[in-house]
Amino acid sequence: MDRLDTIEIKAFVPARDYALSRRFYADVGFEEKSEGDGVAYFAAGDCSFLLQDFHHPDLAGNFVMHLLVADVDAWHRYLCERGIAERYGIRLDAPADRPWRMRDFCLTDPSGVLWRIAQNIGGRPLADG
Repeated sequence: MDRLDTIEIKAFVPARDYALSRRFYADVGFEEKSEGDGVAYFAAGDCSFLLQDFHHPDLAGNFVMHLLVADVDAWHRYLCERGIAERYGIRLDAPADRPWRMRDFCLTDPSGVLWRIAQNIGGRPLADG
């Protein structure tokens, strides 16, 4: 029987302004590992994605990435200290505890892609509100 082991999965993230998006992701803390033919490979630790020089407003407006981190508050502080929201004119929400037992915040990229950066907080589901 064939083995169906998997190695990796990466999303192709759309970019309206490819050069601007490359700078944005580098400033956010991702390392650009390679780039060519309109595709840039970005990674942070064991997490990675492919930024593509392609944009369709409906796709970008409905595209969501989820990044699970060890310390969501440290990530938020880092982004605030670097002035990411002001520099790129994007949305950066405050971290909040969610009923699904995660603490997270939302960040949009310059193309409108939504990122939810989250940390597991475990325990019982939180009360509504």
